[in-house]
Amino acid sequence: MRHLHVRLTFPEGPATEPVIYELVRKFEVIPNIRRASIQEHTGWMVLDLAGEQEQLDAAVAYLSELGVAVSNPDGDVIAG
Repeated sequence: MRHLHVRLTFPEGPATEPVIYELVRKFEVIPNIRRASIQEHTGWMVLDLAGEQEQLDAAVAYLSELGVAVSNPDGDVIAG
């Protein structure tokens, strides 16, 4: 099992949808939310995803399709 540390930045819309639930259901990855700040319509989250590489790649592609910006959380003390 591999781990992928990411920072997700949600545009208006996906921040209020069950995006993390969909990652678990569709891609069978295990999320560990390390930090998050979700406001009324937007937000960000530092997340550790665990799973097989193929599942992680598919999950990141899905997030990008939704318009969620996926970036490296380097510098975030809770990211590691």
